[in-house]
Amino acid sequence: QVQLVESGGGLVQAGGSLRLSCAASGRTSTVYAMAWFRQAPGKERESIASITWTGGNTYYAASVKGRFTISRDNAKNTMYLQMNSLKPEDTAVYFCGEKYASGNFDYWGQGTQVTVSS
Repeated sequence: QVQLVESGGGLVQAGGSLRLSCAASGRTSTVYAMAWFRQAPGKERESIASITWTGGNTYYAASVKGRFTISRDNAKNTMYLQMNSLKPEDTAVYFCGEKYASGNFDYWGQGTQVTVSS
């Protein structure tokens, strides 16, 4: 069974930076893509960045483009999200997900809290 474990969340002041990690284990086939999502209180979960595992093609939501950078280390089966110039509106629980084909995501992590104070 695939397991995804996020880490790196915490409390940071506006303008600061955090780096999230998502470590995968238990894979038995090649991942198609991984992504970061976030969910703020009272809001729906939103996709903010994704990366294809083989080609490294990336996508960013407009709300984070230019501030966040998604990357992956294939050898470590780990995905990262470098978050710079953080804003209070970035406060949310951040989740990682992965999928083995186009379409819905197959596996999810448990989430890590990011809180940005003003």
